Amino acid sequence: MCDSPGQPITPSPEARARWSKAPMEHTGLSKKQPPIMPGVEVKDLPTPALLLDMDTMERNLSLMAEFFKNKTAKLRPHFKSQQMIDLAHRQIAAGAIGLTCARLEQAQILVDQGIENILIANEIAGNVHIRHFVELSHRAPVIVAVDSASVVEEMAAIAGSRVHELNVVVDLNVRVGRCGVQPGEAALCLAKAVLSKGLRFRGLMGYEGHIGLPAGPDKQRVAHEALQRLMDTKALLEQEGVPVEIVTCGGTSDYIEAATFPGVTEVQAGSYLLMDTWYAPHATDFQPTLTVLSTVISNSVGNRLVADAGAKAMSAGNGLPPIKGMPGLEVKALHSEHTLMEIQDPSIPVEVGDLIEIWVTTLDPTLRLHNYIFGIRNSKVEEIFPVAR
Repeated sequence: MCDSPGQPITPSPEARARWSKAPMEHTGLSKKQPPIMPGVEVKDLPTPALLLDMDTMERNLSLMAEFFKNKTAKLRPHFKSQQMIDLAHRQIAAGAIGLTCARLEQAQILVDQGIENILIANEIAGNVHIRHFVELSHRAPVIVAVDSASVVEEMAAIAGSRVHELNVVVDLNVRVGRCGVQPGEAALCLAKAVLSKGLRFRGLMGYEGHIGLPAGPDKQRVAHEALQRLMDTKALLEQEGVPVEIVTCGGTSDYIEAATFPGVTEVQAGSYLLMDTWYAPHATDFQPTLTVLSTVISNSVGNRLVADAGAKAMSAGNGLPPIKGMPGLEVKALHSEHTLMEIQDPSIPVEVGDLIEIWVTTLDPTLRLHNYIFGIRNSKVEEIFPVAR
């Protein structure tokens, strides 16, 4: 019989002291050290573990860097697609002008780690977030996207005499139908509102979105239609005497179209570096790099294997993942702690206790499920990357 609840117990002062130890200074990086050192063989890693193929990552990095080497437009890769400070520094060393972020927290992590040329390619709203942005702007010239005059007004009110430190770009809805003002007059009015409140108007942003088409005339047409809306608005602002320093757009799926379109100054490609299997068919220059190492723990059903990595180790947001190098196995379901696979080829040599690698189908949410990523070369751990949070 369960004990029934009685009078609440008051913890002792000693217990309270133990529970309320001062937290370590927040840097955005995991404080828990992995029980692994470089040099460990992949076969000796505890599972599940997120693996990064170093050779393929470096190939992707070099290919994009080489493309942008002599371009007028520059690369500003999206941090959410890799979430590792060390890789952010490598992208900058390879020629990127800075980083793109989705959220203020990511921008602060980068500033804390010495990276200051940052674009938050997203809107912010509400007193808490605006104050956070204003405080961060005192430390670094972080740029944020805006599509609301009321937000601009609140930014100016909170910043007060330091309003000139706030850097913004006006976000245009050029294709996606998500955030952004309409191109043309609406964008001009918002740019003038930014200037009238004393903020620094830096330019325009227009994300044309993932273009799921193979390279060719159709992809080029879709991208160019969106980018032309951006350029028409730029021309309108300049006719009205509003300088447009930055025109930022693009992604991995259309980096060529965006970077070669006249007037574009920067491209926000991010997925190219690590790539996932869902995106890869639409960005064939780049190869997937991430797999989840997992152990087969059950073969009790006969035609079904179960591995010890599930939804807590990888996202199925873009569909169930394939197994690397084993076409005779098909993933049928992801449970919290399990991957259920159907044996379609009885000759496939997999037994309980064997290791398998499961391709990552969706980068961003999978990265956030792990504290560390193991950089692998020649079947050994070469580097261990903390995931920034």
